[in-house]
Amino acid sequence: MKIAELRALTGTELEAKGRDLRQELFNLRMRQAAGQLDQPSRLRLIRKEIARVETLLTEMKRKASAPKP
Repeated sequence: MKIAELRALTGTELEAKGRDLRQELFNLRMRQAAGQLDQPSRLRLIRKEIARVETLLTEMKRKASAPKP
């Protein structure tokens, strides 16, 4: 997903997306260990997607805790 699509999601949806991505990454790593991974580049893409989700969650938390002027 692109960052604009992720920004449209709510905090709970982002957390759920992060959990799903971590589960997918785990499954891909298990397939890699078993030698059955068809697309090794998929690991990198999933890691980057997780980083995007985590970045947005951190942004949301900082905005929520920022002092109001």
